[in-house]
Amino acid sequence: MAELQTEPVVVIGLGRFGSALALELTGRGTEVLGVDSHPRVVQSMSGRLPHVVTADSTDIEALRQIGVAEFHRAVVAIGTDIQASILTTSLLADLGISDIWAKAISDQHRRILTRVGAHRVVAPEQDMGERVAHLLSGRILDYVEVDADFAVIKTTPPRDVVGTPLRESRLRNRWGVTVVAVKPQAALAGRRTEFTHATPDTVLSYGDLILVVGPVDNVERFAAAG
Repeated sequence: MAELQTEPVVVIGLGRFGSALALELTGRGTEVLGVDSHPRVVQSMSGRLPHVVTADSTDIEALRQIGVAEFHRAVVAIGTDIQASILTTSLLADLGISDIWAKAISDQHRRILTRVGAHRVVAPEQDMGERVAHLLSGRILDYVEVDADFAVIKTTPPRDVVGTPLRESRLRNRWGVTVVAVKPQAALAGRRTEFTHATPDTVLSYGDLILVVGPVDNVERFAAAG
């Protein structure tokens, strides 16, 4: 895997989510400072992360002592201790961290984190549950919601758009969606195929995989039409 050099990140809370995030960032070439309040957790990560320390993230002096104020990006990955999560986020804002990400476990938790200074809030369990629900509900093979009520899906083309150039299929008028990429069926000429950009002249075939973008309801209806 090619390394991608980016700004250092401090990850506070090394449970399942935080440790996975810290390890993935490290593997991608990002310098990470891992922080957790439990010495046993820090010890277990010491051989896997180059920089990991034990500290109470609800104490602003402790955060200063380990150099957190020098970071521009931070992730509060604290799990079920909502009070610690909120206070830590607030202290990071007080320290002037310019890009604060925080993990939420409920909508109320999400709202509070935003109010106290989080710039981005993620809810991994809720987001994954919603994604799986979309995958189970029909012909959608993959689903990523990129904004409120806007998504990218991977699916196969409905029967009535097969064999017709995309410019003639009137997908935006009929469905309110856009096909942005296509991966021809792998069986074609026995060759390995990859996703390529779709153009107005692209003609879809049965078995192709396509990436479709649009409002959530629209892409779901499009996928169900097949």
